Amino acid sequence: MHVEVAKTLPGDVAVVVRAATAAEPSPDGLDVEHLCALGFEGRLDQVVTLPPSVSDGPVTVVVGMGDLPGGADSTALRRAAAVGVRNVGKHTSVAFDLIEFMAADKRPAAVAAVVEGAMLGSYRFGRYKSASTETALERVIVVGASGKRASEAAVLGTRLGEAQCLARDLVNEPGGALTPEAFAEVAVEVAEREGLQITVMDLEDITEAGLGGLLGVNKGSTHPPRMVVLAYEPPEPQGTLALVGKGVTFDSGGLSIKPSDPMMTMKCDMAGAAAVLGAFSVFAAAGVRSRVLGFLPLTDNMVGGDATRPGDVLRMRNGTTVEVLNTDAEGRLILADALCLASEESPDAIIDLATLTGAIEIALGPGVAGLMGNSAPWVEQVERAAASVGEEVWELPLPGEYRRWLDSDVADMRNITKVRSAGSITAAQFLSAFVGEGVAWAHLDIAATAWSNETRGTNQLGGTGFGVRLLVELAKSFTRPR
Repeated sequence: MHVEVAKTLPGDVAVVVRAATAAEPSPDGLDVEHLCALGFEGRLDQVVTLPPSVSDGPVTVVVGMGDLPGGADSTALRRAAAVGVRNVGKHTSVAFDLIEFMAADKRPAAVAAVVEGAMLGSYRFGRYKSASTETALERVIVVGASGKRASEAAVLGTRLGEAQCLARDLVNEPGGALTPEAFAEVAVEVAEREGLQITVMDLEDITEAGLGGLLGVNKGSTHPPRMVVLAYEPPEPQGTLALVGKGVTFDSGGLSIKPSDPMMTMKCDMAGAAAVLGAFSVFAAAGVRSRVLGFLPLTDNMVGGDATRPGDVLRMRNGTTVEVLNTDAEGRLILADALCLASEESPDAIIDLATLTGAIEIALGPGVAGLMGNSAPWVEQVERAAASVGEEVWELPLPGEYRRWLDSDVADMRNITKVRSAGSITAAQFLSAFVGEGVAWAHLDIAATAWSNETRGTNQLGGTGFGVRLLVELAKSFTRPR
């Protein structure tokens, strides 16, 4: 897709996307009465299409941005662009006349958001379709901006869009195709292209390193595990940040097998690892000044002849023994080893992303990720980064009293509690046992936000790429937590 910026609307485009709020449902230059006659009220994601005879120019797609008491921001423009591009039909070029909502000093960020939204809205995963599902869109023009800063913003928006589409592609890929080995090969390709350092640990390396959680989950599989370690090393780095992403390439539940319906989307159980890899693919382009390390434990969780049994005890990287009472609580086992490895590097802070618990969707619904951590200043940094890029998170507490629910009679810990309460919180408390002393740590449970069951806003049906924008912004703005 070719992306450009233009001060005024080019004469050779067939369709232009504009937007309106609920408070001001009629963009300048358009017939208010005609919009009202069509029932347009500026509601969120409401769309009307005006032919050239009405809009006195190209076809005009008008998108509602809803109630915006504080005015439009990059998040609103990103969404409007995504919704708009889905309604441009078979046109090969589209202009976005949206950034007039933003003050002059914020227009570069607006340009990036519009380009990013256009890419997310035009995303399709059609690799296994006999007929092409690709959009006809070849050219995107952002109207109202020009000059070096606007052009650089358009490039950044393109790269951010590509990074999220990479994460979506990985999540949408069937588990039988995206094996741990195949995921690691994609990571190698990204690392070579972006100048990243990468180490891929194979079964022998993992065994020698004592990654008992990763080995235990992998026991039922015919595909050997991988541990991918990434490093982004800018000159004169401003602190070190470690990212950990859960990479269960397919989760059957193991011997604690899932019912068939919940298993249908379990190819998405590596969305945390996909988000981390997507973020690494754009750190250089985004000008990240911090050193960033990435740890991706990769395996599927299958039912095999020697699969880990309920009641088995695993020894993790740091020597902690874990009684496995439910093999479907496997993500925390592989993350434990990865958190140990990350902690050994003495980073200033760690954040992990994981499709960890179904309980988080019950608590927060499909649009909000659960956030927990051991450091208030670090959790606040994560919250600020999330808010600035429009990826919603909500902090949950980590009451110390609940920790006793993970006590085991035969090992140091067990991997689940025997109560129904606070499933997301106790899962995070399990992870906290593998974070090095004195290391600031945050955990994002993205089980509800990594996959969308509908096409809405910037999301298409399937993988969302949630977390990529957040991680890039977090790395760009990173400061050592107090």
